[in-house]
Amino acid sequence: MTYSIDQLLQKFHTYLEENRFEQAPKALYDPVNYIMNLGGKRLRPLLVLMAHQLYDEDVDQSLPLALAVETFHNFSLVHDDIMDAALIRRGKPSVHTRYGLNAGILSGDVMLIWVYQYLLRVQAPHLIPQVVRIFNQVAIEVCEGQQYDINFEQRNDVTIPEYLKMIELKTAALMAGSLQLGALVGGADQEAIQHLDQFGRLIGIAFQLQDDWLDTFGELEKVGKKIGGDIVQNKKTYLILKALETAQGPTKVALVEMMNTPTTNEEEKINWVKNVLSELKIAQLTTDLRDEYREKAFHHLHLLQADNEVKKVIGNLADKLVYREV
Repeated sequence: MTYSIDQLLQKFHTYLEENRFEQAPKALYDPVNYIMNLGGKRLRPLLVLMAHQLYDEDVDQSLPLALAVETFHNFSLVHDDIMDAALIRRGKPSVHTRYGLNAGILSGDVMLIWVYQYLLRVQAPHLIPQVVRIFNQVAIEVCEGQQYDINFEQRNDVTIPEYLKMIELKTAALMAGSLQLGALVGGADQEAIQHLDQFGRLIGIAFQLQDDWLDTFGELEKVGKKIGGDIVQNKKTYLILKALETAQGPTKVALVEMMNTPTTNEEEKINWVKNVLSELKIAQLTTDLRDEYREKAFHHLHLLQADNEVKKVIGNLADKLVYREV
């Protein structure tokens, strides 16, 4: 049988609940349970299970991998929030805000170690070395992407290719790795795994471009958070970089100054920058590039020799992510 997205999510949530940390010390594991149960899209475990289902119906074999990638994703959020001094995560206090800085660091560390415990639960022992290699490469890329993101905050000469590479590493690599891992354990060959890797990376970049677009041009009622946060924080998103590339004369000079100066009047800054972006048609240029990445991704999906019904479900999920309004 082909499981629906809702059925796969239910399988994962059941497995997640069965693997709650009940052991001592509570001060170490309570923060882990807290972040793992804050919700989120559960996108990465879903990709693991869907990729497995492309080649094998027994998706339960990949549940440990699904838990591994979700644990790693949440570990990265715990430490990202510390680096960003972020007080809120998914509408609730971030881990270090609620439990303290030391707890945030140590609980994040133990989450990363538990990722490997989950990877070792794969029921096909001969695949474990390849599973670990794929995961290690992804984990390294995520860390590299985070460092580039930090570096960009201090630079005024970030290029669009550099930005696109950063989001591939920081955001898309884990989506690609999730697909690779599920497909590997499901029985896919190396050619299929490579197509899924490319599909995940390209869709991941499109996903982040949509995220950038929503932060500036989304609707508050749908997005559920303040519009213009990236502008206030002087983030060099694709929208800003494309505007800096396109703008000329006094407009460019003013935009450079605006995006390299601490914000004093948030509303005024957001409105001014949005007006410039609108005049330069940056919103359309962003969605055009998003769609280019989406088309390249689907080319790899179409080339997959796999269950067509599951391919259709994966494609529908990808489109929901790329064209989402929240």
